[in-house]
Amino acid sequence: MKNLYLIRHAKSSWKLPLDDHKRPLKKRGISDAILVSEHLKNLVPKPDVLLTSDAKRASSTAIYFKKAFDIKSDFFLINKSLYDFQGKNVLSVIKGLNNFFDIVVIVGHNHALTSVANILGDIAINDLPTCGFVNIEFATDNWRFANYGQTKNIVFPRDLRPKKQRYVN
Repeated sequence: MKNLYLIRHAKSSWKLPLDDHKRPLKKRGISDAILVSEHLKNLVPKPDVLLTSDAKRASSTAIYFKKAFDIKSDFFLINKSLYDFQGKNVLSVIKGLNNFFDIVVIVGHNHALTSVANILGDIAINDLPTCGFVNIEFATDNWRFANYGQTKNIVFPRDLRPKKQRYVN
């Protein structure tokens, strides 16, 4: 059995004229990353490894999940191929995962993660929001054969926020 946790990076800032790779998280992104990571540590099993895009907004988001799940630095991996907006590279990374890992987190970008969640899972997702989480379980022991799984959990930050803290966008 293999489990994949897909997490879209948290809300990032467009304020400064920065290269896309260097965009930081907004305050809302930080609060959402804390909110979702703390919720998930009590909802799903601890992952074996966390892989993140090298973009600052993704790797910054990933750090909150690393901390919440108490993932050791040796199992916190930055992967440039995850800076992907279509999903082809993400799928390739998944298929190439070491079978030693049964539970894997990938922190990346839209539309890649929405696409991958819809290709591999059994519940259609229109748009994975920032800091959204999808857990897909595969009835295989080999990542190469993780072609179609069962979507076990979907968590969106807006569903965890108290009503008074809900944001319009």
